[in-house]
Amino acid sequence: MPPSQLAALRGEPSYVWRAGQERRLQMIARWAKLDGACVLDHGGGNGMYAAQIRQRYTPHVEVFDIESPRVREAQLAVPHALVAAAEFLPYRSHLFDTIVSNEVIEHVTSDRAAAAEIVRVLKPGGRAVIFAPNRWYPFETHGHYWRGQYQFGNTPLINYLPDALRNRLAPHVRAYTKHGLHRLFDGLPVTVVHHRRIYGGYDNIITRFGAPGRLVRNILHGFEGTPLDTFGLSHLLVIEKL
Repeated sequence: MPPSQLAALRGEPSYVWRAGQERRLQMIARWAKLDGACVLDHGGGNGMYAAQIRQRYTPHVEVFDIESPRVREAQLAVPHALVAAAEFLPYRSHLFDTIVSNEVIEHVTSDRAAAAEIVRVLKPGGRAVIFAPNRWYPFETHGHYWRGQYQFGNTPLINYLPDALRNRLAPHVRAYTKHGLHRLFDGLPVTVVHHRRIYGGYDNIITRFGAPGRLVRNILHGFEGTPLDTFGLSHLLVIEKL
């Protein structure tokens, strides 16, 4: 399958570990147990986060993805990585202390079923740290379709369109409002521990522009926790199983 088609269906995982990935890992470590924990990298692609967690925090790491080529890459770090769908997790109930879901739930066939499975396999008191696209970010980062052809890259303002138009241009991926993301867990035995919107790492911009890029990144990160995080790249949602 050509990379552009795979990107349309599943998004692209992290291929290199840079400041943006490190920042998210530190957010995970802040809001959920990693040291000695039983951790699931949920839809973990090539296993980059699973590898980092396994090296730094705990040997008890599981990872799955729906794409077998990515799972084969992940098996270099986590040999028992599995091919599986987020709606039908191959793990027993009440298993994991922590689940990390990094920009995955927007790609699954049924996000509501995937949310229920996250809750099922969490231990009581366990936490899931979920990153998912923010509907109010000015760019759709997963590309779009135009006249039946997929166009990879960032597209401005698509997510600001009404659903009927937005979903014609980007039928392959969801973007969530705060309430829309929380609704996935309605009726499930969880409580919301933390929610905010965060901006990206912008490592490519910094590589290209240097100090001006770092300045822009630092300004945007300063918006987090203020009303201006409304326009952040992603939601950071932390839930705890009751």
